Amino acid sequence: MRVLVSGGAGYIGSHTVVQLVAAGHEVLIVDNFGNSKPTVVNRLEALTGTHLPVHAFDLTDVDKTEHLFAHEHIDAVIHFAGLKAVGESVEKPLEYYENNLGSTFSLVRAMRRHGVEKLVFSSSATVYGTEQEAATEDRRTFATNPYGWTKVMQEQILRDVAGAHPSMRIALLRYFNPVGAHVSGTIGEDPQGIPNNLVPFIAQVAVGRRPVLEVFGDDYPTRDGTCERDYIHVEDLAAGHLAALTRLASTDDPISTWNLGTGQGTSVLEMLHAFERAVGRELPHRVVARRPGDVAVSYADPAKANRELGWKATRTIDDMCVDTWRWQQANPHGYPDSDFA
Repeated sequence: MRVLVSGGAGYIGSHTVVQLVAAGHEVLIVDNFGNSKPTVVNRLEALTGTHLPVHAFDLTDVDKTEHLFAHEHIDAVIHFAGLKAVGESVEKPLEYYENNLGSTFSLVRAMRRHGVEKLVFSSSATVYGTEQEAATEDRRTFATNPYGWTKVMQEQILRDVAGAHPSMRIALLRYFNPVGAHVSGTIGEDPQGIPNNLVPFIAQVAVGRRPVLEVFGDDYPTRDGTCERDYIHVEDLAAGHLAALTRLASTDDPISTWNLGTGQGTSVLEMLHAFERAVGRELPHRVVARRPGDVAVSYADPAKANRELGWKATRTIDDMCVDTWRWQQANPHGYPDSDFA
């Protein structure tokens, strides 16, 4: 298929692009580079050995989105594009609602006008709110922050679209904490500013960009008192998107929902120690006060995806840390701003 990947230069999008090409699909990318860098595309072309057409604009631009669909043949869309920082969404709720909902409106309208009926949507475990332990797809959805609510709302919008247009084939993929990097070390996670997530923060401590890891609380009702999360290797996650895309070609259901996760939690300290094994030395950390809104335990029940997609997360936390460390060592400051940096 010829697949449009929105946010294809981003962390999860870029790894998915590589796997799409490897599986024989033709890929084009739309990305506004608000949370990524154009140099990612050069690395993707080197990894895939193919030219990747890139449309550099924001999907909230209705006219440009319409022009793209009017002038390109597209069989399916994988939709990653959107603002994604929980804390920032609390500070800038209107920007998050406007961007994340607006981009989906624009994209799906263009799909409908041009007969594109397959969509894989990048959702999130935030739709499970605070009730995230062993979350299954039939659990009620709600959120605790504007970012999470944009995902709840986008899911509902897509369910309603599928109900009105039963020829549509839409996959909602809910996942938890993507980590790791491509085994080559050439693409990986490059957060802008202070990382919001644990593993890239640990990686920046390991490479010397940050002095110490702050652990937010060690008095939770968990194995070692620190929060437990379901971490999934980004390569396993990318494979889940391919599996969902393949499934859409054979299912009769207008809309399907799958969790992509490992089905087990890893604590903050367990992940820290796994990264220390990858680096070969201890890393400085200190325990500070709990962070407001953090739940003790959050992990997926991926049984439905295992069963229906024939997909399973196979990489361990040690794999995740080794691959992240390879990426961080090779790119201590993330992606360069230009090819000549």
